[in-house]
Amino acid sequence: MRTKKIIHNLFLIIGLMIFVVSISNAQQNKKSMQSNKKGMQENLQGKNDWHKVVRVSPKASITETIGLTDVTVSYSRPGVKGRKIWGGLVPYDKVWRAGANEATKITFGSDVWIEGKKLPAGSYGFFVIPREKDWTVIFNKVADQWGAFEYNESEDAMRVNIKPQSRNFQEWLSYTFSDLKVNAHGKNSGILNLNWEKVRLPITIETDVK
Repeated sequence: MRTKKIIHNLFLIIGLMIFVVSISNAQQNKKSMQSNKKGMQENLQGKNDWHKVVRVSPKASITETIGLTDVTVSYSRPGVKGRKIWGGLVPYDKVWRAGANEATKITFGSDVWIEGKKLPAGSYGFFVIPREKDWTVIFNKVADQWGAFEYNESEDAMRVNIKPQSRNFQEWLSYTFSDLKVNAHGKNSGILNLNWEKVRLPITIETDVK
């Protein structure tokens, strides 16, 4: 009888252990399912929030070699989107970042001449002051700025006045190079164009290859 009682107790203990293990596994499976569900929700949320990380005004850059000098413009591209640009979104007679988000930055690999005026090699914050008849083009010594909020005129390396030209409508702001001229024995030149809406602002850049 004693042996039967011992066996009976063993079966009870084994049964209890199996029950405990089953409960533990069920709890772990529930936690795993909850974790997977949370991960799926986070992934879906990330997909739904794509517009929060994609720039409304995309970043862009363009590089051209004029003579032996690399010229690079880094900027963000705002769109017209049916708005009045000149004298509206971009006021006249005020410093503008010449793009969106960060101030536009221009880098010259060696000394250059802008509209006949010498500018040392380096990186500059690029700003303009639009007007109805002519614009002021500014090269500022502080290359990395957010917009024109901390722009300081005392840091200007150069200012030149240039007349804007009319062009066909362009939705997104862009910078392009044109009219490249090569002279192996003197100055090489090209025109950097700011293009947006129905305006083209041509900026003549010369480099020395002597």
